[in-house]
Amino acid sequence: MTLHHFHLKGEWQGGRNSEGYIDAGELQTKISIPPEMDGPGVGTNPDEMLLGAAATCYIISLAAMLERAEIPVDTTSITSEGMVDVTNGIFTYEKIIHRPNITLKKEVTEQQTRLTNKLIEKAEKTCMISRAIKGNVQLELKPIVQIKE
Repeated sequence: MTLHHFHLKGEWQGGRNSEGYIDAGELQTKISIPPEMDGPGVGTNPDEMLLGAAATCYIISLAAMLERAEIPVDTTSITSEGMVDVTNGIFTYEKIIHRPNITLKKEVTEQQTRLTNKLIEKAEKTCMISRAIKGNVQLELKPIVQIKE
């Protein structure tokens, strides 16, 4: 078994509507509560970081699977949306919707197109972050697969 360690240092000055700073190697940024939650909106926030972790893990997993399957991909992109419910002052990260957009090269076969659609689903199930939040945050896919003309 291999165990990887990741480290983060954080600072926070003041109360709820103050701001802080995190340093996690390549990720170095100011942090605060987002304006949607009546915060100052400085830097990033936990909601964006969770969405970013889920989206990047998913798209990297998908790209690796498409590469291993030798699918002729032209472009891969993603937009993702996170939804946070606030009920009785309790904030709950309810749902993440990933919208991967895959453009396949025109020489793609019908079988490769079908496999692409299967891998889109499989990537969500194998992504480390998806597995980490499973049972707590609903995950939904709304993919678009097209063939380059």
